[in-house]
Amino acid sequence: MTRTALRLLLGAFLALAGLSHLTWERSEFAAQVPSWFPLDTDLVVIVSGVVEIALGVALLAAPVAVRPLVGLATAGFFVAIFPGNIAQYVEGTDAFGLDSDTARLVRLFFQPVLVAWAWWSTRAGDALAGWRDRRPD
Repeated sequence: MTRTALRLLLGAFLALAGLSHLTWERSEFAAQVPSWFPLDTDLVVIVSGVVEIALGVALLAAPVAVRPLVGLATAGFFVAIFPGNIAQYVEGTDAFGLDSDTARLVRLFFQPVLVAWAWWSTRAGDALAGWRDRRPD
């Protein structure tokens, strides 16, 4: 029951965040794209928003059999975007009300929580265990 509730909450959060990438929070998300990243900032915001919507919907609606894979993908996404959070801290970029080095630093410690949340709420470890069990010796 708790896993399900947390999975659904994370799915709703991601879907909403993805929608905000594409609409009302676009400039805030643009501020998180590292200055050194080699792609167009707006493209990164749009693509990451679409990915967040897809992951959110998958967390909300995926069949039980594929939920661990969705969890792996979601955890991987949170790891992939972490450099943007680090860049926001290092570059001192204000966004989402994070207008001090302390606030930006504290935020960094929440990314592992999101990874763990995605992992635990979807039983992502089961996907890895299943893969390990199917490997030839």
